[in-house]
Amino acid sequence: MVSKQDIQTFADDGVMVIRNLVSPDWLTRIAEAIERDIAEPAPFVHGYAAENGRGRFHGNLRVWEHDDVFREFCLNSPLPALAAQIMACDRVNLLYDQLFVKEPGTPNPTRWHNDQPYWPIRGHQVVSFWFSPDPVTAESGALEFIRGSHKWGKMFQPERFGDTKGHDDYERNPNYVDMPDVDAARGDYDIVTWDLEPGDAYVFHALTVHGAGGNLRDDVRRRGYTVRYVGDDIRYDTRPGTNIHLRSTTYADGDRLTAPLYPPVWPQ
Repeated sequence: MVSKQDIQTFADDGVMVIRNLVSPDWLTRIAEAIERDIAEPAPFVHGYAAENGRGRFHGNLRVWEHDDVFREFCLNSPLPALAAQIMACDRVNLLYDQLFVKEPGTPNPTRWHNDQPYWPIRGHQVVSFWFSPDPVTAESGALEFIRGSHKWGKMFQPERFGDTKGHDDYERNPNYVDMPDVDAARGDYDIVTWDLEPGDAYVFHALTVHGAGGNLRDDVRRRGYTVRYVGDDIRYDTRPGTNIHLRSTTYADGDRLTAPLYPPVWPQ
């Protein structure tokens, strides 16, 4: 359960941390599932070599469709009920899940961005849960967030993350704006971050601007896993500029999200 203060913090700041959200048993099972995907990737893998030639980034999305552990977690863990509370909605559907694995010595940062411009949806009720089976610190690639940026009302033009295989450049959308150089003017923004212990989770809105540093540690992995849920007001959106691997010809503009691509998870 989340408190009224947690729900208010999410509404005001667009990001919060929930400690001890994921149990040790789930962490073990998810860590094993991540290793399976690294060894035999699901179809939407997007990886790139490290800038220094030593580390490696392994990313993938919609992995719940190809591994029973990811599927069970997305559909039957405590997260759907929490999503319903946080978004104050009567119905929750799974949007998709995603891996962000930065091996030791992978200095590549994750560029500043907000997520919703990448996704073929519109509406406000969207929440992401990001956690790791590893300790996460600023040195190993903790996420940073600009507090309150979900209220800016801006959709930032998607860009590729590194030299990602399997991802072409994104279409330009005339309604998007370019992301400013946040790092050049960090003092102008309310940037927040938290270290995480295994099982702690960042919980953030789809419009909250965020990024991450590289994994500068030589002895620690950063195996990030995120699950994204949507609520009552979300509709499919055919606008240009979204990720082609998240689009579907099954849906017309304005359709509700339904199974099997977006299965209902709450009420269970």
